[in-house]
Amino acid sequence: MTALGLPFAPEVKMDPIIVVHGGAGQWKIGQRVLDMAINDCREAAEAGRSLLLDGACALDAVEAAVRVLEDSPVLDAGRGSFLNQAGKIEMDAMIMDGATLQLGAIASVQNILHPISLARLVMTESQHNLIVGPGAEAFADEIGFPRCELEDLLPPDPELRASLVALPDLSSRSEGDTVGAVAVDMNGNVASATSTGGTKGKRAGRVGDSPLVGSGGYADNRTAAVSATGEGEALMRIVISKSVCDLVASGLTAQSACEAAISVLAERTQGHGGLIAADIRGGVGVSFNTVRMPFAYAIGREQVIFGN
Repeated sequence: MTALGLPFAPEVKMDPIIVVHGGAGQWKIGQRVLDMAINDCREAAEAGRSLLLDGACALDAVEAAVRVLEDSPVLDAGRGSFLNQAGKIEMDAMIMDGATLQLGAIASVQNILHPISLARLVMTESQHNLIVGPGAEAFADEIGFPRCELEDLLPPDPELRASLVALPDLSSRSEGDTVGAVAVDMNGNVASATSTGGTKGKRAGRVGDSPLVGSGGYADNRTAAVSATGEGEALMRIVISKSVCDLVASGLTAQSACEAAISVLAERTQGHGGLIAADIRGGVGVSFNTVRMPFAYAIGREQVIFGN
Protein backbone atom coordinates (compact mmCIF):
# COMPACT_ATOMS: atom_id res chain seq x y z
CA MET A 1 0.00 0.00 0.00
CA THR A 2 1.06 3.58 -0.58
CA ALA A 3 1.23 6.22 2.15
CA LEU A 4 -2.27 7.30 1.09
CA GLY A 5 -3.61 3.79 1.58
CA LEU A 6 -3.89 3.13 -2.16
CA PRO A 7 -2.64 -0.12 -3.67
CA PHE A 8 0.49 0.03 -5.79
CA ALA A 9 -0.24 -0.05 -9.51
CA PRO A 10 0.94 -3.33 -11.05
CA GLU A 11 4.14 -3.04 -13.04
CA VAL A 12 3.28 -2.99 -16.73
CA LYS A 13 5.52 -5.12 -18.93
CA MET A 14 5.77 -4.85 -22.71
CA ASP A 15 6.33 -7.60 -25.23
CA PRO A 16 10.01 -7.11 -26.06
CA ILE A 17 11.02 -6.36 -29.65
CA ILE A 18 14.24 -7.04 -31.53
CA VAL A 19 14.88 -6.04 -35.16
CA VAL A 20 18.13 -6.64 -37.07
CA HIS A 21 19.46 -5.94 -40.56
CA GLY A 22 22.36 -7.25 -42.61
CA GLY A 23 22.90 -4.30 -44.92
CA ALA A 24 21.06 -2.60 -47.77
CA GLY A 25 22.56 -2.96 -51.23
CA GLN A 26 22.75 -4.89 -54.48
CA TRP A 27 23.66 -8.34 -53.11
CA LYS A 28 24.94 -9.55 -56.49
CA ILE A 29 27.24 -12.31 -55.28
CA GLY A 30 24.62 -15.05 -55.36
CA GLN A 31 21.72 -16.77 -53.65
CA ARG A 32 23.96 -18.89 -51.41
CA VAL A 33 25.47 -15.82 -49.76
CA LEU A 34 22.09 -14.09 -49.50
CA ASP A 35 20.61 -17.16 -47.81
CA MET A 36 23.53 -17.19 -45.36
CA ALA A 37 22.96 -13.49 -44.60
CA ILE A 38 19.25 -14.03 -43.94
CA ASN A 39 20.00 -17.00 -41.68
CA ASP A 40 22.56 -14.95 -39.75
CA CYS A 41 19.94 -12.23 -39.27
CA ARG A 42 17.51 -14.84 -37.92
CA GLU A 43 20.15 -16.10 -35.49
CA ALA A 44 20.92 -12.55 -34.36
CA ALA A 45 17.23 -11.84 -33.76
CA GLU A 46 16.90 -15.06 -31.77
CA ALA A 47 19.95 -14.19 -29.66
CA GLY A 48 18.59 -10.74 -28.85
CA ARG A 49 15.07 -12.01 -28.22
CA SER A 50 16.32 -14.72 -25.84
CA LEU A 51 18.03 -12.12 -23.67
CA LEU A 52 15.00 -9.83 -23.70
CA LEU A 53 12.65 -12.62 -22.64
CA ASP A 54 15.00 -13.36 -19.75
CA GLY A 55 14.60 -9.76 -18.62
CA ALA A 56 17.77 -8.26 -20.10
CA CYS A 57 17.85 -4.59 -21.07
CA ALA A 58 17.57 -3.38 -24.65
CA LEU A 59 21.23 -2.32 -24.64
CA ASP A 60 22.40 -5.86 -23.86
CA ALA A 61 20.12 -7.28 -26.56
CA VAL A 62 21.32 -5.05 -29.40
CA GLU A 63 24.97 -5.62 -28.50
CA ALA A 64 24.47 -9.39 -28.46
CA ALA A 65 22.56 -9.36 -31.75
CA VAL A 66 25.20 -7.26 -33.51
CA ARG A 67 27.99 -9.49 -32.21
CA VAL A 68 26.30 -12.40 -34.00
CA LEU A 69 26.22 -10.32 -37.20
CA GLU A 70 29.86 -9.29 -36.75
CA ASP A 71 30.79 -12.98 -36.63
CA SER A 72 29.19 -13.59 -40.02
CA PRO A 73 31.62 -13.98 -42.96
CA VAL A 74 29.02 -12.66 -45.42
CA LEU A 75 28.20 -9.36 -43.72
CA ASP A 76 30.24 -6.14 -43.80
CA ALA A 77 31.07 -5.83 -40.09
CA GLY A 78 33.72 -7.48 -37.98
CA ARG A 79 34.62 -10.70 -39.79
CA GLY A 80 33.72 -10.18 -43.45
CA SER A 81 34.39 -6.43 -43.56
CA PHE A 82 35.48 -4.91 -46.85
CA LEU A 83 39.12 -4.01 -47.43
CA ASN A 84 40.05 -0.39 -48.08
CA GLN A 85 42.40 0.98 -50.76
CA ALA A 86 45.40 0.17 -48.58
CA GLY A 87 44.36 -3.47 -48.19
CA LYS A 88 43.39 -2.94 -44.55
CA ILE A 89 40.09 -3.31 -42.70
CA GLU A 90 38.91 -0.22 -40.84
CA MET A 91 35.66 -0.53 -38.92
CA ASP A 92 33.13 1.84 -37.35
CA ALA A 93 30.41 1.18 -34.75
CA MET A 94 27.98 2.97 -32.46
CA ILE A 95 25.63 1.93 -29.65
CA MET A 96 23.03 4.16 -27.98
CA ASP A 97 20.86 3.86 -24.89
CA GLY A 98 17.42 5.43 -25.32
CA ALA A 99 16.83 5.69 -21.58
CA THR A 100 19.76 8.04 -20.94
CA LEU A 101 20.74 9.17 -24.45
CA GLN A 102 24.24 7.98 -23.64
CA LEU A 103 26.24 6.59 -26.54
CA GLY A 104 29.59 5.16 -27.44
CA ALA A 105 31.21 5.02 -30.86
CA ILE A 106 34.49 4.08 -32.52
CA ALA A 107 35.71 4.77 -36.06
CA SER A 108 38.55 3.61 -38.32
CA VAL A 109 39.67 0.88 -35.93
CA GLN A 110 41.71 -2.10 -37.07
CA ASN A 111 42.21 -5.59 -35.68
CA ILE A 112 39.00 -5.71 -33.63
CA LEU A 113 36.59 -8.62 -34.12
CA HIS A 114 33.67 -7.06 -32.23
CA PRO A 115 33.68 -3.28 -32.74
CA ILE A 116 30.21 -2.93 -31.21
CA SER A 117 31.49 -4.13 -27.84
CA LEU A 118 34.39 -1.69 -27.95
CA ALA A 119 31.89 1.08 -28.77
CA ARG A 120 29.86 0.15 -25.69
CA LEU A 121 32.99 0.35 -23.54
CA VAL A 122 33.66 3.83 -24.90
CA MET A 123 30.27 4.70 -23.44
CA THR A 124 30.82 3.03 -20.08
CA GLU A 125 34.58 3.23 -19.50
CA SER A 126 35.56 6.60 -20.95
CA GLN A 127 34.44 10.21 -20.71
CA HIS A 128 33.95 10.40 -24.47
CA ASN A 129 31.29 9.52 -27.02
CA LEU A 130 33.52 8.83 -30.05
CA ILE A 131 37.14 7.68 -30.27
CA VAL A 132 38.84 7.06 -33.63
CA GLY A 133 41.76 5.30 -35.28
CA PRO A 134 44.94 4.67 -33.26
CA GLY A 135 43.36 6.44 -30.29
CA ALA A 136 40.53 3.89 -30.22
CA GLU A 137 43.01 1.04 -30.57
CA ALA A 138 45.09 2.44 -27.69
CA PHE A 139 41.92 2.67 -25.60
CA ALA A 140 41.19 -0.99 -26.41
CA ASP A 141 44.67 -2.01 -25.28
CA GLU A 142 44.45 0.07 -22.10
CA ILE A 143 41.27 -1.65 -20.96
CA GLY A 144 42.40 -5.11 -22.09
CA PHE A 145 39.92 -5.42 -24.94
CA PRO A 146 40.83 -8.42 -27.16
CA ARG A 147 42.58 -7.70 -30.47
CA CYS A 148 42.91 -9.89 -33.54
CA GLU A 149 44.96 -10.11 -36.73
CA LEU A 150 43.79 -9.03 -40.18
CA GLU A 151 43.64 -12.68 -41.18
CA ASP A 152 41.07 -13.32 -38.45
CA LEU A 153 38.70 -10.85 -40.15
CA LEU A 154 38.91 -12.54 -43.56
CA PRO A 155 36.60 -15.48 -44.33
CA PRO A 156 38.37 -18.74 -45.30
CA ASP A 157 35.99 -19.27 -48.26
CA PRO A 158 37.90 -18.09 -51.40
CA GLU A 159 34.75 -16.69 -53.05
CA LEU A 160 33.81 -14.70 -49.97
CA ARG A 161 37.38 -13.48 -49.49
CA ALA A 162 37.56 -12.30 -53.10
CA SER A 163 34.30 -10.37 -52.67
CA LEU A 164 35.93 -8.16 -50.02
CA VAL A 165 38.54 -6.77 -52.41
CA ALA A 166 37.93 -3.72 -54.61
CA LEU A 167 38.51 -5.07 -58.10
CA PRO A 168 36.62 -3.83 -61.18
CA ASP A 169 35.79 -7.31 -62.47
CA LEU A 170 33.99 -8.32 -59.27
CA SER A 171 30.37 -7.44 -58.67
CA SER A 172 29.89 -5.68 -55.37
CA ARG A 173 28.46 -7.96 -52.69
CA SER A 174 26.47 -5.04 -51.41
CA GLU A 175 26.75 -1.30 -51.84
CA GLY A 176 27.55 0.41 -48.55
CA ASP A 177 26.15 -2.35 -46.40
CA THR A 178 26.29 -2.39 -42.63
CA VAL A 179 24.70 -4.40 -39.82
CA GLY A 180 22.49 -3.17 -37.05
CA ALA A 181 19.94 -3.95 -34.36
CA VAL A 182 17.26 -2.10 -32.43
CA ALA A 183 15.32 -3.30 -29.42
CA VAL A 184 12.59 -2.48 -26.94
CA ASP A 185 12.84 -4.33 -23.64
CA MET A 186 10.04 -5.35 -21.29
CA ASN A 187 10.39 -2.09 -19.35
CA GLY A 188 9.92 0.01 -22.48
CA ASN A 189 13.56 1.05 -22.81
CA VAL A 190 14.96 1.23 -26.33
CA ALA A 191 18.48 0.88 -27.75
CA SER A 192 20.23 0.93 -31.10
CA ALA A 193 23.49 -0.57 -32.37
CA THR A 194 25.18 -0.24 -35.77
CA SER A 195 28.48 -1.72 -36.99
CA THR A 196 30.26 -1.65 -40.35
CA GLY A 197 33.43 -2.30 -42.28
CA GLY A 198 32.53 0.59 -44.57
CA THR A 199 32.48 0.88 -48.33
CA LYS A 200 34.52 -1.55 -50.41
CA GLY A 201 37.80 0.04 -51.54
CA LYS A 202 37.23 3.20 -49.48
CA ARG A 203 40.04 5.66 -48.88
CA ALA A 204 41.97 4.92 -45.69
CA GLY A 205 40.51 6.97 -42.86
CA ARG A 206 37.09 7.37 -44.47
CA VAL A 207 34.25 7.37 -41.93
CA GLY A 208 30.65 6.87 -42.98
CA ASP A 209 27.37 7.39 -41.21
CA SER A 210 27.47 4.38 -38.89
CA PRO A 211 29.32 5.89 -35.88
CA LEU A 212 27.66 9.30 -36.22
CA VAL A 213 24.83 9.89 -33.76
CA GLY A 214 21.55 10.58 -35.56
CA SER A 215 22.84 9.23 -38.85
CA GLY A 216 23.92 5.61 -38.41
CA GLY A 217 21.56 5.16 -35.49
CA TYR A 218 19.56 6.81 -32.76
CA ALA A 219 17.58 5.74 -29.69
CA ASP A 220 15.23 7.72 -27.48
CA ASN A 221 12.76 6.31 -24.97
CA ARG A 222 10.31 9.04 -25.97
CA THR A 223 10.08 7.84 -29.58
CA ALA A 224 11.98 4.90 -31.09
CA ALA A 225 15.27 3.16 -31.80
CA VAL A 226 16.66 3.23 -35.36
CA SER A 227 19.60 1.75 -37.28
CA ALA A 228 20.54 2.80 -40.82
CA THR A 229 22.48 1.21 -43.68
CA GLY A 230 23.40 2.16 -47.22
CA GLU A 231 25.31 4.99 -48.84
CA GLY A 232 26.76 6.70 -45.80
CA GLU A 233 27.60 9.98 -47.47
CA ALA A 234 23.92 10.37 -48.40
CA LEU A 235 22.48 9.06 -45.12
CA MET A 236 24.43 11.51 -42.99
CA ARG A 237 23.29 14.49 -45.08
CA ILE A 238 19.73 14.11 -43.81
CA VAL A 239 20.61 12.75 -40.33
CA ILE A 240 18.32 9.91 -41.26
CA SER A 241 17.99 7.97 -38.01
CA LYS A 242 17.13 11.02 -35.91
CA SER A 243 14.68 12.02 -38.64
CA VAL A 244 12.83 8.72 -38.14
CA CYS A 245 12.55 9.41 -34.39
CA ASP A 246 11.25 12.91 -35.09
CA LEU A 247 8.63 11.47 -37.45
CA VAL A 248 7.54 8.99 -34.77
CA ALA A 249 7.25 11.93 -32.36
CA SER A 250 4.91 13.60 -34.85
CA GLY A 251 2.58 10.60 -34.69
CA LEU A 252 3.81 8.24 -37.42
CA THR A 253 4.30 4.54 -36.79
CA ALA A 254 7.80 3.06 -37.02
CA GLN A 255 6.97 1.64 -40.45
CA SER A 256 5.54 4.88 -41.84
CA ALA A 257 8.43 6.89 -40.41
CA CYS A 258 11.01 4.60 -42.04
CA GLU A 259 9.22 4.79 -45.38
CA ALA A 260 9.00 8.59 -45.18
CA ALA A 261 12.69 8.94 -44.34
CA ILE A 262 13.73 6.70 -47.24
CA SER A 263 11.59 8.84 -49.54
CA VAL A 264 13.38 11.97 -48.32
CA LEU A 265 16.74 10.23 -48.83
CA ALA A 266 15.88 9.50 -52.44
CA GLU A 267 14.34 12.91 -53.14
CA ARG A 268 16.95 15.13 -51.48
CA THR A 269 20.17 13.17 -52.09
CA GLN A 270 19.28 10.59 -54.78
CA GLY A 271 20.78 8.16 -52.29
CA HIS A 272 20.07 4.54 -51.51
CA GLY A 273 19.76 2.88 -48.15
CA GLY A 274 17.66 1.09 -45.61
CA LEU A 275 16.28 1.48 -42.10
CA ILE A 276 15.01 -0.63 -39.24
CA ALA A 277 13.12 0.81 -36.28
CA ALA A 278 11.16 -0.17 -33.19
CA ASP A 279 8.91 2.41 -31.57
CA ILE A 280 7.76 2.71 -27.97
CA ARG A 281 4.19 1.82 -28.94
CA GLY A 282 5.33 -1.65 -30.00
CA GLY A 283 5.63 -0.99 -33.72
CA VAL A 284 8.31 -2.31 -36.09
CA GLY A 285 9.64 -0.56 -39.19
CA VAL A 286 11.64 -1.98 -42.11
CA SER A 287 12.18 0.01 -45.30
CA PHE A 288 14.81 0.22 -48.05
CA ASN A 289 15.17 1.43 -51.64
CA THR A 290 18.01 -0.90 -52.62
CA VAL A 291 17.67 -4.26 -54.35
CA ARG A 292 17.80 -6.11 -51.05
CA MET A 293 18.28 -5.74 -47.30
CA PRO A 294 18.35 -8.96 -45.25
CA PHE A 295 16.43 -8.46 -42.00
CA ALA A 296 14.69 -10.31 -39.20
CA TYR A 297 12.55 -9.32 -36.24
CA ALA A 298 10.70 -10.85 -33.33
CA ILE A 299 7.99 -9.52 -31.03
CA GLY A 300 7.62 -11.29 -27.71
CA ARG A 301 7.47 -15.04 -28.24
CA GLU A 302 6.01 -14.77 -31.73
CA GLN A 303 7.69 -16.47 -34.67
CA VAL A 304 10.72 -14.65 -36.08
CA ILE A 305 9.82 -12.76 -39.25
CA PHE A 306 12.57 -12.48 -41.86
CA GLY A 307 13.08 -11.33 -45.43
CA ASN A 308 15.26 -9.34 -47.80
